[in-house]
Amino acid sequence: MADLDLITVEVAYALPDKQKIIEVLVEPGTTAYQAAERSGIVRHFPEIELETAKMGIFGQALGTKGLKPPREHELQSGDRVEIYRPLTSDPKEVRRRRAEKSKAEKDQ
Repeated sequence: MADLDLITVEVAYALPDKQKIIEVLVEPGTTAYQAAERSGIVRHFPEIELETAKMGIFGQALGTKGLKPPREHELQSGDRVEIYRPLTSDPKEVRRRRAEKSKAEKDQ
């Protein structure tokens, strides 16, 4: 296959203190999951479990809001596959605690 038949995509992963964006040339029809595999990003971040990792394209989570899951979502030239870290705390619980703290401060 000639290079002209390939498209360029990026695969990104970030920690609070470190991030990596890897450009990958792939065939049209490549899925987000396949691009993540081919990028070799797990060599830089061995804690990533691609089998279960949540992924998105430019902040839109795959497998939600009408988007296909990572193993089915075919990439377009210029797409950036983002691999999301697992949540360390429940966002609803964090908001609840913040609201309680704010209310307590106002009551003082």
